[in-house]
Amino acid sequence: MRDVVERVGQVERVDWVEVPAGLLRRGTPVDEVAEVAHRYRDTGVPLEWYRKEAPRTEIRLPAFRIARTPVTVGQWTRFAVATGRPVPQASADHPVVGVAFDDATAYCRWLGERLGGVAVRLPTEDEWERAARGDDGREFPWGDEYRTGLANLVDLGIGATVPVGSFPEGASPFGVLDMAGNADEWTSTRYAPYPGAPDDVPRTEDWAFDPHVTRGGSFRHDRDLARCARRHGVYERDLAALGVGFRVAAPAE
Repeated sequence: MRDVVERVGQVERVDWVEVPAGLLRRGTPVDEVAEVAHRYRDTGVPLEWYRKEAPRTEIRLPAFRIARTPVTVGQWTRFAVATGRPVPQASADHPVVGVAFDDATAYCRWLGERLGGVAVRLPTEDEWERAARGDDGREFPWGDEYRTGLANLVDLGIGATVPVGSFPEGASPFGVLDMAGNADEWTSTRYAPYPGAPDDVPRTEDWAFDPHVTRGGSFRHDRDLARCARRHGVYERDLAALGVGFRVAAPAE
């Protein structure tokens, strides 16, 4: 415990990536949804899950900052000790998982205070997708083709988290790491259909454990969740087993 307490006194730092103002080609064109579902049919994901991505819309987003990697166990531990929360028993350089949405937002507030009043928060869903996709409509953070070994997903067979930043070749166009796999990531956006979505897209997801959208997938998910456009959420209570974590964002400097 002594080394944990000593780490609490460390100055908090975030490896920020500056994402410039620009265009997000959000989502998937309606007429391409069926083809996408067919392409990933081996994952067992039904067509209607992909329809939540439609339609494709071009959105201009202001500049913002996002952390290069998800919040680690080491970073979370300092917060946990300072606020009386349980300390996770995992390697300090792994992403922290099992974090509820309210605890993730509490961490953001705490971190912002430690950074001198920075407005730290969770990224919006649109910000997350722009950080993953860059200026084009690429399928995955690294490009249009899936390649095993660029993200910690189920096809690697690891079955657990690995140190953040372990797959530098899987970086997004802005250099953001782990946007696919390792830890599924909270966004601040509550689920709702995109404007102009197909009529059969559900207005709410009452079956979800939490209404907020998560992105990127974790070590237990298949390659369909590595797609930049893939919208999903938390549908089970065991957030640690699901690998639910988060990364932080902030306004541009």
